Amino acid sequence: MLEKLFKLSANKTDAKTEVLAGITTFMTMAYILAVNPNILSATGMDSGAVFTATALAAFLGTLLMAIFANYPFALAPGMGLNAYFAYTVVIGMGYSWQYALTAVFAEGIVFIVLSLTNVREAIFNAIPLNLKSAVSVGIGLFIAFVGLQNANIVIGGSTLLQLFSVDGYNAAKGVEASFNNVGITVILALIGIIVTGILVVKNVKGNILWGILITWGLGIICQFAGLYVPNPEIGFYSLLPDFSNGLSIPSLAPIFAKLQFDGVFSLDFLVILFAFLFVDLFDTLGTLVGVSSKAGMLDENGKLPNIKGALLADAVATTAGAVLGTSTTTTFVESASGVSEGGRTGLTAVTTAILFGLSLFLSPIFLAIPSFATAPALVIVGLYMLSNVISIDFSDMSEAIPCYVCIIAMPFFYSISEGISMGIITYVAINLITGKAKEKKISALMYVLAVLFILKYIFL
Repeated sequence: MLEKLFKLSANKTDAKTEVLAGITTFMTMAYILAVNPNILSATGMDSGAVFTATALAAFLGTLLMAIFANYPFALAPGMGLNAYFAYTVVIGMGYSWQYALTAVFAEGIVFIVLSLTNVREAIFNAIPLNLKSAVSVGIGLFIAFVGLQNANIVIGGSTLLQLFSVDGYNAAKGVEASFNNVGITVILALIGIIVTGILVVKNVKGNILWGILITWGLGIICQFAGLYVPNPEIGFYSLLPDFSNGLSIPSLAPIFAKLQFDGVFSLDFLVILFAFLFVDLFDTLGTLVGVSSKAGMLDENGKLPNIKGALLADAVATTAGAVLGTSTTTTFVESASGVSEGGRTGLTAVTTAILFGLSLFLSPIFLAIPSFATAPALVIVGLYMLSNVISIDFSDMSEAIPCYVCIIAMPFFYSISEGISMGIITYVAINLITGKAKEKKISALMYVLAVLFILKYIFL
């Protein structure tokens, strides 16, 4: 039956190899079950419900990848997109998380249409290659910055930002914290970054997940030793999982189908929608091509057969994920870990999906993981995204300057969409004024986007 469903022989693999590859992929991706609730709960969303939505979205999306494309790729709520959702749209722009979920839902619908047509190629080709890389780099810096803040390694101060100190933290937060709550967690986070870095260098499977678990474990030891003393009044809770309700699955009710359609016909909504769509579209295409290239799955023309099915799985998962109550669901680059173990078919994806489904029963463990333990994951994921900087052509200043603006705008303005907006405006303006627009063959879509973004800054 497995042979018939997944064409194992034709793909030069077997069931044992596929299952082991699926387990490996899950191990490298499971950190999202702790990180995503941590990030989205900053918007006021119920962290337990977000955990359930994250696991279900990963289960559904990865299963759809197996059904629609028979590829060994796994999906889950994406890093970068969840940060944009929480820190830019909700906290930065002041919209409700329900409004942000509606933008994700709309993005999924648009992406479904684009996946069923050839329009996605037109959009993909419209954005300059260097600028695509710059978006990834900027998001990497932004994610790392969020991680450093979540761990309180970087705090507000007299110099706008400064390295942590207990006095500086208390002044910035207006609380009375001490070394035995905030102080020790900062040290643990720094240790966690080093430990995770070592695991990455050693190429340990599931290095990011192990980094989270080791950092959390050290915190638990500190709690038992009295070095860490919980203080719920200022946001420092016990690090021990709460099994008082058994292994029950947290209810989805607080966030399920909480879409808000008021204001969807505004320019702001279009900007938010475009940012989600832009990042998801290029991130997904880049991941699919990059991972499949490593697996030798591209055809003689360098194209991925049945990429339409893979993109459709991504699009449907995003739409369903928004209804469930989570940010954009996308194909994970960590799928490369399973591919490197020999995964070549949808059986790898099915295995990963089943493990995400089973993880629903381990919610007390994942929900007890504190932000200082997930911070190292954000910093290291930021590194992976930052590595795309080598793809940018810095020898051509008409390319380099817009990319530079795009990259620095994201962490400095605390907004992914501002980086995209300013990158596109700068690219069009510099090349148009210097007479390089024809040489660069800038598309009409780029001009339209630049004008729309300029109007946004003038009138909004």
